[in-house]
Amino acid sequence: MPDFAFEEAAGGRVAGIDEVGRGPWAGPVVAAAAILDPAKLPSDLAARVDDSKKLSRPIREMLFEALQQHALLGVGMASVSEIDANNILAATMLAMRRAVEALPIEPDIALVDGNRAPDLPCPVQTIIRGDGLSLSIAAASIIAKVTRDRIMTNLAKKHPGYGWERNVGYGTKAHKDGLDRCGVTIHHRRSFKPIASRLK
Repeated sequence: MPDFAFEEAAGGRVAGIDEVGRGPWAGPVVAAAAILDPAKLPSDLAARVDDSKKLSRPIREMLFEALQQHALLGVGMASVSEIDANNILAATMLAMRRAVEALPIEPDIALVDGNRAPDLPCPVQTIIRGDGLSLSIAAASIIAKVTRDRIMTNLAKKHPGYGWERNVGYGTKAHKDGLDRCGVTIHHRRSFKPIASRLK
């Protein structure tokens, strides 16, 4: 389970950063930044925060709401057009920077999940599999995941047939079948090979 060991070693105001949505065929990439105060975070909440991929949707939703009350949060996105123009890695770094800029205070240091550091106005430490090690990164992963899932669920109402309410834009059979029936939407990433191949 994640804990505050990395935050304590870093010192000062520490923001954990994570992103969701690098692999889907449709929708934005979303990043979140979370600053937690170990002295003020309820122990029962801290015990449940984990890598969002390990949590069920109802638990993620519950933790998302609880973190609104007990963390300083920022969310940033990069659009489909930005992904197509700049590539997914650059768009991910842009979303992370926007998430930090959306925080109500500037952090002293950022802990970023993965091995690539975005260009931020503070020092950055990358942590591979950080969402399973750092509570701040795990909290950010929950905020990013729930935010993006809600975006894709809302888009599914406007563009039914792709199963986005279930696959949130990833390349499932339902999504592929939807592309066969309904074609490419403005929310599809045209630079991604499965979409680009349909535009020839």
